[in-house]
This record gives sequence, C-alpha cells and structure tokens, in this order.
Amino acid sequence: MFKVIIIKTIAIIPARGGSKGIPRKNIKELCGKPLIGHIIETALNVKEIDRVIVSTEDAEIAEVAQKFGAEVPFIRPEELARDETPTLPVLQHTIKYLEENENYNPDIVVLLYTTSPLLNHERIFEGIKLLKEGNFDSVLSVVEDRGHYWIEKESNYERLYPIQLKNRQLTKSLFKENGAIYICKRDLLMEENTIVGENVGFLVMEERESVDIDEPLDFEITEILMKKYNSHYK
Repeated sequence: MFKVIIIKTIAIIPARGGSKGIPRKNIKELCGKPLIGHIIETALNVKEIDRVIVSTEDAEIAEVAQKFGAEVPFIRPEELARDETPTLPVLQHTIKYLEENENYNPDIVVLLYTTSPLLNHERIFEGIKLLKEGNFDSVLSVVEDRGHYWIEKESNYERLYPIQLKNRQLTKSLFKENGAIYICKRDLLMEENTIVGENVGFLVMEERESVDIDEPLDFEITEILMKKYNSHYK
C-alpha cells in the first residue's frame, strides 16, 4: 500500500495595532469592510490552505479577525510588535506556538499582508502549486520591470541597469518584489532563519494586482480599482 503524505499549509497574516502612517490601518474600512477582512476572506478561499492565522498584539484587531473567520490562537508579545520588529521572528513565534501548544506541525507557510487587498485566491493557489511542483524552498510574488536605473555615487550618478543601452525588446527584464505573497517551507523558516531561500521561484503578477496600501491616498486608489475590476464592490 502507498502511504498518503499530507502536506499541511497555513497562512499567517501579521497585523500590528500600532501602524504610524495610517492609524488603525488594519481595521480601517475599505469598500465596506475592515482592511484585514479582505485578505482573510481571500486566504479562506484557497482550499490548499488548512488554517488562516492572524498574529496581532491588539485585542480589537483580534476580534475583527475572528469575526471574518481567521484564527487568533494567541496575542502576540509586545516585544514582537514594535515598529522595528522584522517579520521573520513573528512567523517563527507563530510556528513555535502551534508546534509546542497544539502539536500542529505545518509543512508550508504562506505569508500574507493586509496591505494587499487586491490579491486574489487564485494567485495564492498558483504560488503554493509552484512551490510544490518546482521543488523550490520558497516562492515570492514579483512584477516584471523593464525600467532603466541610475544610482547615486559620491556627488554624481551612474547608470546601474542596463549598463549598455539596447532596444527595449532586447533588454532582459528585472523582477521587483511586490510584497503580496511569500511562501516557504517550514524548515527554511525555522532551521535556516529566512523566508526567502536560495532556491526561489517567482510568481509574476500584474502591476494592478500589486497595490500596497501605505498612505491615505492608497485607500482611495484601491477603492477605485476594486470597483473597476470586481463587480462585487460596484
């Protein structure tokens, strides 16, 4: 008999209460629901994801997250909720909690941000599939970039890319992280202490999918785009 191998996949959504640029950003209303509600609903629609977990130190955010169907199995420690706290230890804290307190050992971790409300569940599915079938240790979402770049050097500037100008169609594309999706294997995260490994796959997305809400104007732009591309919000 063949042994069935079950791959456990979880989504982790970090959501601090102390956002500076837009106060209470994670629960600010966008098209009739809190910002965090959009990404939770998207993650819950990915059948490959077994659990959707929100990591927050904020009681109100925790309550809203649970209302939209996410799990909040713990309140994040304050020392992991400072402005300068990187994402890596937040993810590691979540995995450690699940393994030590629930004896739940995920194989794949999907990192999602509340600031990418235009992300759809099909893209997340594509990313998980790419990780599995491509035998990558991590996958991240990117956008193709054919721009020309300069860098400041001392009191002047120098061309960074491309070094030699060519016709646009002959220039190799650059790929820019858009911050929408990061997917990695559990061991990469916990044993190698990184989210993006050396064997990484790229999930190429369109610019319009890559809105990242950081400033008040971003909310207005995103609402317009949602109404344009999603009949649910018209």
